[in-house]
Amino acid sequence: MKSYHMSMEKYLLICPFLFLLNPPILASPTSIYDAVFECFQNHKFPKPQIPQILYNPTNPSFQTLLQSTVRNRRFNTTATPKPAAIIAAAAESHVTAAVICAAAAQIPLRIRSGGHDFEGTSYVSDRPFLLLDMSGFRSIAVSPAGRTAWVDAGATLGELYYEISKKTTGLAFPGGVCPTVAAAGHISGGGYGNLIRKYGLTVDHVIDARVVVADGRVLDRGSMGEDLFWAIRGGGGASFCVVLAFRIRLVPVPATVTVFRVEKSSIDGGVEALYKYQQVAGKIDDGVFIRVVVSPVSVNGSVVAGTRFIGMFAGNASRVLSIMESEFPELGLRMSDCREMPWIESVVEWAGVNGVTSLLDRKPNSATFVKRKSDYVKNLIPKSGLESIFKKVVELRQVIITFNPYGGAMSRIPESSTPFPHRAGNIFKIQYSVSWGKEGEVATPKYINMMRQLYSFMTPYVSQNPREAYLNYRDLDIGTMGNSGNSYEQGKVYGLKYFKGNFDRLVKVKTEVDPNNVFRNEQSIPLPPF
Repeated sequence: MKSYHMSMEKYLLICPFLFLLNPPILASPTSIYDAVFECFQNHKFPKPQIPQILYNPTNPSFQTLLQSTVRNRRFNTTATPKPAAIIAAAAESHVTAAVICAAAAQIPLRIRSGGHDFEGTSYVSDRPFLLLDMSGFRSIAVSPAGRTAWVDAGATLGELYYEISKKTTGLAFPGGVCPTVAAAGHISGGGYGNLIRKYGLTVDHVIDARVVVADGRVLDRGSMGEDLFWAIRGGGGASFCVVLAFRIRLVPVPATVTVFRVEKSSIDGGVEALYKYQQVAGKIDDGVFIRVVVSPVSVNGSVVAGTRFIGMFAGNASRVLSIMESEFPELGLRMSDCREMPWIESVVEWAGVNGVTSLLDRKPNSATFVKRKSDYVKNLIPKSGLESIFKKVVELRQVIITFNPYGGAMSRIPESSTPFPHRAGNIFKIQYSVSWGKEGEVATPKYINMMRQLYSFMTPYVSQNPREAYLNYRDLDIGTMGNSGNSYEQGKVYGLKYFKGNFDRLVKVKTEVDPNNVFRNEQSIPLPPF
């Protein structure tokens, strides 16, 4: 493994004045901005250009830039801690300077590519901090002949899918269905979408990357080494470096895919269909993906639990009907429930946007207050358990439970191949969600408590020892790391849930590439105990 340690002497040569400043001075946002401004000057940036890169809170554009990619209004209130400065990176040199200057000033650096962070860890801190905004990195280069693409950290999935569709109709990328999610966070956390059973995760198709490590060097796969390259494919890039871009492998898709939807409720076969779904959704043809959304609905004036079976098949409708009639007749899928279309139009369908060009819109339809949690299910939930879950959904009124099936390619890829360990043995992953529209001291605790009630209620039905969780559904309830140097035991609490047996390997990589813990947040990979 390569050594990435940068000596204190080298930092002093880069920004000699910073270590003469004491912590009380640096605690002031103005002092932090001034110190970083001077460090940028030492990096030979012309003084007039620096305010176009480094935004002071007094800059009229500061608030607009800060809010531009915040997707969770829980972290966009007057009480939300704000950065001492924002580095709006538009070139690799900006990123290098941001990393070196933040490290030299000993100021936490939060890295945001798209802002779809359920706990705001990429752009919020309870300590003075700098925000490195990567949304300016938006280049996408698709090579149909090589079946690959380079995608910058801040390019959105919608932009990526659009660029792929412009160059070819026979290739796709197995990423998520939300088009405003940015590439770096989604891919490095082990992103998934409706091709997961056929092709696995995003990280299973990353073949190169460009990153900036803690000493400011720009590295690719060859120069970073296989250990760091392994870590950023599912371990969360922000624990180790700043991801500039990923090179991804594209996957073949047929000219026609089929999307379908069937709705049932707890009073018309919903429990029976969901029970059978558990038995077949991970075992049928790899090209079939069926997401189930359980939520409260109104039927004849009464609130009941509704189930939406939302599916996609990499092939035509006749073929998926044949598969479903044989393997899952309880769903009652009919030709009228199916729609055939090119892959790119299925992206639009799942995203719920209007037309292919809408994938280029970087702003979501709305930003609400949200709380999310996750679970993994390894054993069938009995019908009595499903009935109890349906009753709980009706009782709580606001919560939604989403089941995403595994099996297929996910069962054939070893847990150690990437840091993402949730492969074989899982029937499906669960996302719990609650959203609300009003800010207030009463509303937020009310809905977060509602989510925690549901999570507690689900304990008998989900994985144990550890109770596994999905990194990209960030959840600070499952553990956080404090500011002390001896954080390993704290990090292990959530680290085993996210990474299981891969956790200690990630700690080893962290120790080698970032021994001074430049890249840290409440749930980053910790350093080992002293």
